[in-house]
Amino acid sequence: MSEQRARPARGSGRAPSQHFLRRRFAAELVRDATLRADALVVDLGAGTGRLTAELARAASRVLAVELDPGLASGLRGRWENVDVLQADARTVEFPAEPFSVVANLPFHGTNEILRNLLDDPRVLLERADLVVEWGVAVKRALPWPSTVNSVVWGAWYSTRVARRLPGHAFEPRPKTDAAVLVFERRAQPLVPLAQAAGYRRFVAHGFRHGDRASRLDPYEWAARYLASVTRSESASRAVRPGSVSRRPRQR
Repeated sequence: MSEQRARPARGSGRAPSQHFLRRRFAAELVRDATLRADALVVDLGAGTGRLTAELARAASRVLAVELDPGLASGLRGRWENVDVLQADARTVEFPAEPFSVVANLPFHGTNEILRNLLDDPRVLLERADLVVEWGVAVKRALPWPSTVNSVVWGAWYSTRVARRLPGHAFEPRPKTDAAVLVFERRAQPLVPLAQAAGYRRFVAHGFRHGDRASRLDPYEWAARYLASVTRSESASRAVRPGSVSRRPRQR
């Protein structure tokens, strides 16, 4: 696994709002992720390497992504099975093979990181165990009120809050509690992968123009979309050239 598989960061400098997990909680996070021994795991915002060290013991290959050049330099060469990439988690390109993510995300930029990871279902993400602010975790895990992103992501991933993390689990201590938010790829997606772009347009249009949009969960949105596709295909077949009957001429 080479570092050239990901785009470099747009800039350098330490990501703001970065709170490092204490070793005990880092070990518990990796344990609860139930990684396969042959897994490829990505650590986004690797920081000082506390979580990276636990991942190196649990997985065969780890890609540690860190924006700060000093922290990234301090990670290199410490583990034989860890590749270190100085890059921005909000824009990094993910591996072109199945992988998992176990990461303590910088609180600043969480939504951008989630979009980079989840917007394109062709990314070969299998599961992500992510430490995020408590409010972000609750918002993303609740089936309603829904948002465009939660509905679209829900077509390919299930979402749940695995546990709450108190402020003392970090140093420096953040102003708010955190949680472990888990995304798992569905064995059977709610919408075919090939229709991802059309589905996002459908959902976005519905949220702009529907007064009940946020009351529908991902299953209801997917059912509505698939029904609309069926209607559209039926209408297209009905007006296909040569299918319209003509009246006989009067003699």
